[in-house]
Amino acid sequence: MITYSFLQHYWWFLVSLLGALLVFLMFVQGANSLVFNLGKTEHERRMVMNSTGRKWEITFTTLVTFGGAFFASFPLFYSTSFGGAYWLWMIILFSFVVQAISYEFQNKLGNFLGVKTFQWCLVINGILGPVLLGGAVATFFNGSNFVVDKMNITNSVAPVISHWANYSHGLDALLDIWNVVLGLAVFFLARILGTLYIINNVADETLRARSRKQLLYNTAAFLLLFLPFLIRTLLKDGFAYDPATGVISMESMKYLYNLLDMWYLAVVLLVGVVLLLFGIVRTVMCNNYIKGIWPAGIGVVLVVLVLLLIAGWNNTAYYPSNVDLQSSLTIANSCSSEFTLTTMSIVSLFIPFVLAYIVYVWYAMDKDKITKEEVKEGDVY
Repeated sequence: MITYSFLQHYWWFLVSLLGALLVFLMFVQGANSLVFNLGKTEHERRMVMNSTGRKWEITFTTLVTFGGAFFASFPLFYSTSFGGAYWLWMIILFSFVVQAISYEFQNKLGNFLGVKTFQWCLVINGILGPVLLGGAVATFFNGSNFVVDKMNITNSVAPVISHWANYSHGLDALLDIWNVVLGLAVFFLARILGTLYIINNVADETLRARSRKQLLYNTAAFLLLFLPFLIRTLLKDGFAYDPATGVISMESMKYLYNLLDMWYLAVVLLVGVVLLLFGIVRTVMCNNYIKGIWPAGIGVVLVVLVLLLIAGWNNTAYYPSNVDLQSSLTIANSCSSEFTLTTMSIVSLFIPFVLAYIVYVWYAMDKDKITKEEVKEGDVY
């Protein structure tokens, strides 16, 4: 029999999977942040733009779907984070809107701002998007400044049950150095995936050679940032809750114990790390190998999925409050009703068919590589 607890864990898995896919799809932002490093001429930059321009809608759609899934399955998180830390989320969304405008208008007639202006906007999105999104995810482990009072729902004047504890409304997340560390790590990870995608999708040896060089630099920067964050997270005190009483308390090395208790997640994490390193190392060592984006991309999805799962599973508060520990959100105290989760679970059975369609469309778009001749003849971007 499917229990309420199973539905809560199932939907945290789906939300985590969407988050992991979003991090992978940020190869678009990563490649855009390197457009002037990879493309030294207008035609080379247009090859990069045409490559990422065929995928940016998928990234944006995944971001919106990620937010929608959170709203439907864990509405209290949505109202607390998206409603309270709105400056952080609004900047992220605004950068993606700027991205969409930049793709569509950079080569349109009447563009009085010039092509480079919109290309620089894409670079800004390539920096802000990953850094701020990574910083937001880091708050799952480091906490945020909010208060939840469910009894306030009876207040007829202002029935708001959660509010931010200061006037920064999310920007205070950037004052925690470890949030910034993960944000920068996600930024360099996006650049790694971006270079791997360009190597796979653009049939130009000059761009591929520059991408391999950038791959080395960004991998070193990513490892120097991500490894300390991961080690510190596994060894730090975590936010545990008692399912019998609902009381939140601090537990020594909570996230490390989550991995040990759920050993299968530790195995998945190890597989993900190996796949990521394999994709990077083989691409760097073998000039004829251009498919590194696939093992590396799958590895990234697996690693991010595990990190999000240990943040919410095994009686862990996935959105801790640094102001009031008992206001911290768990998958049990912030989820939708059993009826809502059950109904949505039925609908979620169609997800494999949607993913199969995305894979088919992706294959159809990428089976022909981007070439300099194609760009010279005039493509979309």
